Amino acid sequence: MRLLGAILAGGEARRFGSDKALAPVGDRAMIDHVADRLRPQVAALVVVGRDHGAFTRIYDAPAPGLGPLGALLGALRHAAEGGYHAVLSAPCDMPLLPPDLADRLRPAPAYVAQHPVVGLWPVEAAPLLATILGSDNRAVRAFADRCGARAVGIDGLININRPGDLERLGPIGHSTVER
Repeated sequence: MRLLGAILAGGEARRFGSDKALAPVGDRAMIDHVADRLRPQVAALVVVGRDHGAFTRIYDAPAPGLGPLGALLGALRHAAEGGYHAVLSAPCDMPLLPPDLADRLRPAPAYVAQHPVVGLWPVEAAPLLATILGSDNRAVRAFADRCGARAVGIDGLININRPGDLERLGPIGHSTVER
């Protein structure tokens, strides 16, 4: 199964108070830690919602401002055009993803029960997602339920929403590969 990794990074980070994707975690930006975790698990890696380094930028679909589902639809459409089978998605604010995340989520569709934006989504789910984005219920769990995704429990994932959450993360550096 050919996977496209998608880092969702278009949020406004209101609770964080600044650009959390670029927040320093150890010796690097938080988004770079996420990229390090996803890169070995996928055939290619993109960033959705912003420019970041050498990564291909993908735009939310059908337009910005639709939250993580708009980002995911943009990634799924890009994956379909590129001949990928599925998208492994993760937000830019979860720097300690497991190195076997894709394996834990196989087969698609599946998502992390505690953090549903982290998931493995088949490209065939794009039309359903487009329909859901046209409705009033734009929750990731609603999409997951409608596409028959399995919830997979993965303990120990830390989502950084506020500056104080960085303290819970503890020290990590560029050489950190597994946790």
